[in-house]
Amino acid sequence: MSVLQELKDRSNTTCELCTSTIDLKVYEVPPVSVGGIDGSLLACSTCIDQIENPENTDTNHWRCLNDSMWSEFDSVKVIAWRMLSRLKAEGWPKDLLDMLYLEDEALTWAKATGEGLAEADKIIHRDVNGVILENGDSVVLVKDLKVKGSSMVAKQGTAVRRISLDHENADYIEGKVDGQQIVIITKYVKKL
Repeated sequence: MSVLQELKDRSNTTCELCTSTIDLKVYEVPPVSVGGIDGSLLACSTCIDQIENPENTDTNHWRCLNDSMWSEFDSVKVIAWRMLSRLKAEGWPKDLLDMLYLEDEALTWAKATGEGLAEADKIIHRDVNGVILENGDSVVLVKDLKVKGSSMVAKQGTAVRRISLDHENADYIEGKVDGQQIVIITKYVKKL
């Protein structure tokens, strides 16, 4: 059974956030580590657009979180936490956020994107040219790098696809080079 079908069965073919039945899609909750049904939710295009594009956020649309935040599924609760954190200046989301309980692992997942932090407190990864890097981006090495603990040298010009960000240090990203997962310093990469 496909992830889409499993999510439709789980949600009774409604958006797991606002209960809309129109234009439903699988939304993988970033940063995607679990994947599949546990790392995804079924959401309408309106919710997905507002999650991915904060400038499109309609505060009143998210009053639906009053119900969906009580979901038994972590992926739904993580998005509820992120959206309530984004909107907490409105007043009412702060009250819901205070009631929302997440296990430690789910809370770490919810905080992984920096949602809810003041702009000055967010860890922002930038490449050698100052371009912001995101999870899943592809980068190219701008100089030869010796890999600590191995005799491998990652050559200049090597493309590293689907990077992941270190959420505690803006200078580090991870990616696979020649089949080996390595930590790379951001000042030695350029976004493709």
